[in-house]
Amino acid sequence: MTSKILALAIAASVAGSVQAGDIEFVNAPIPTTDLEKRSVLTSQFAIIDGEKVDVEYNTLLRSGDEPKGSWAPFGQLHDIEGQPIIAEDGSVRVSNDNDFTSIVRGKNGRLFMVSHFESRPAAMYLTKLRQNKKTGELKAVKTRPLDFSHVNGGWVHCAGSVTPWGNHLGSEEYPPNGLQWEEGNTISSYNAQMVQYFPEARGAADADLPELARDYMNPYDYGFVTEVSVKNFHKADVVKHYSMGRVAIELAYVMPNEKTVYISDDGGKVGLFRYEADKKGDLTSGNLYVAKWNQTSTWYPVKTNVEAEFRDGGSANIEWIHLGHATDDEIRDIIDSGITFNDIFEVDGDSCTTVTTRDGTDCLTVKPGMDKAAAFLESSRYGALMGGTLEFEKMEGITHDPDSNTMYLAMSRVRSAMTDGEGDISVPHNYCGTVYGLDLDNDYTAYNMYGVVNGIPRTVSRGAVVDNPYPAPYTQNSCDLNGISEPDNVTFMPGYKTLIIGEDTGDTRHQNDIIWAYNVETEELARVQTTPYGSETTSPYFYPNINGFAYMTSVIQHPFGESDQDALLVPEEARGYTGYIGPFPAMGEGDDKPFWK
Repeated sequence: MTSKILALAIAASVAGSVQAGDIEFVNAPIPTTDLEKRSVLTSQFAIIDGEKVDVEYNTLLRSGDEPKGSWAPFGQLHDIEGQPIIAEDGSVRVSNDNDFTSIVRGKNGRLFMVSHFESRPAAMYLTKLRQNKKTGELKAVKTRPLDFSHVNGGWVHCAGSVTPWGNHLGSEEYPPNGLQWEEGNTISSYNAQMVQYFPEARGAADADLPELARDYMNPYDYGFVTEVSVKNFHKADVVKHYSMGRVAIELAYVMPNEKTVYISDDGGKVGLFRYEADKKGDLTSGNLYVAKWNQTSTWYPVKTNVEAEFRDGGSANIEWIHLGHATDDEIRDIIDSGITFNDIFEVDGDSCTTVTTRDGTDCLTVKPGMDKAAAFLESSRYGALMGGTLEFEKMEGITHDPDSNTMYLAMSRVRSAMTDGEGDISVPHNYCGTVYGLDLDNDYTAYNMYGVVNGIPRTVSRGAVVDNPYPAPYTQNSCDLNGISEPDNVTFMPGYKTLIIGEDTGDTRHQNDIIWAYNVETEELARVQTTPYGSETTSPYFYPNINGFAYMTSVIQHPFGESDQDALLVPEEARGYTGYIGPFPAMGEGDDKPFWK
């Protein structure tokens, strides 16, 4: 069931107008009733440059929808031959894990949407959009899956961004651990699901997938930045950028110079990576770097809970360690050679170095001649060996404020290796998370990092000094409802001093996930949207001006999926939502630059 709050038409401003000013959202209500908790609620209105503008969430497609002319239901998963993937129970697999969706232009300026599904195998769908020129309303006309057969499929497409040249830039999160494919090791069921992309696994029982994966799946095919350029509904190119490294990519974000790219690495004990392309607007070759955190804030011992004024996420100077240079073709050739983990590393050798990453603790030595393979296929492990900081916890979204040249980076949780009193980072424990700021120099290189927006724990287990739980009906919220909880993806409204923060938070942090608007000058937060039980607010993304209207895409992933499964009344409630908040009057220059290249 969907509850739309205020569905009123919004008048358009002149296309291409340049605006800079203020936006203030009235707080969306905090869900308290069962109906509200299973609904999509939004702010009642916003004040934009002194004018009242009604706010509305518009659903473009839900998983399983199939508009007339579509090639498949939205989110249906397919194998390498284009056949629907059949689950063990005989049902056709349709993913409810809707994730990032972009609005891009094709030839002649037509609008399209490229949408992620965070599954194994994964999917991206291309949707033709129609825009009402008077009201700005967007409608999905038809949709189809993109073909990934030439790259052996897509993997866990999580967050994404739009490049300065107008292409969709996607991700592959939590890539399979290559060490599991070595003899005597066990391939996890999580990783083995990917083998369903190949016909050899068609009809196989779930218990048989790990051994099939060992025979028919190469773990090094997955874990890369993926670029999609759209010409029209029938023509879209999918390219994996192997030279950008292989980590648990949340997203890659290209800076305005069209060369510098920041790559966030999701999970526990992860790193921040930077890529410098050789040429503007071309991500097929470049240099890869990993960040080192040199702490400048107070050092805290293991898992320290502190009062709110000290729970600031810490601060550091950032140093960049060069990992190597490569081209996409070079790394693809290495993958195609059949390289394995044991070809790259010697494990537990006499002179090995112990490193801990998302994939665990290993004692490794890079074998002679294998530095390039290690740098670009095992970027986290190699980054740790080279002295990078692989201690961040649940690193998520990235965005950029061009006015202050500040990058924002969400850390969903501040705990574990960030708070254990060891290594490079030791800051106060805060399970409710922090959004960090990073100042950039004239070349868009980050040189420091500091907490900007911090969640407010209400229980000791989340980071508070004393327990202060909410009474009913808010008892399922152990992070303060007037603050963020486990920030996920972020986007910035240029010229409006406003950082948008989405959440991916569990049922005992915020029961219903929230999208926030944070004014970076006044430091005030406002709730823009709340989402149903068990869902997450994946990948809000702001578009200042598309033919005279502004939009913020908003995707609601797996309702009833992470919590409150017992509240599900009918299966249809569990379908994901892909949509947008708006339309608003244009809030920036026109977007006539992005076209097919």
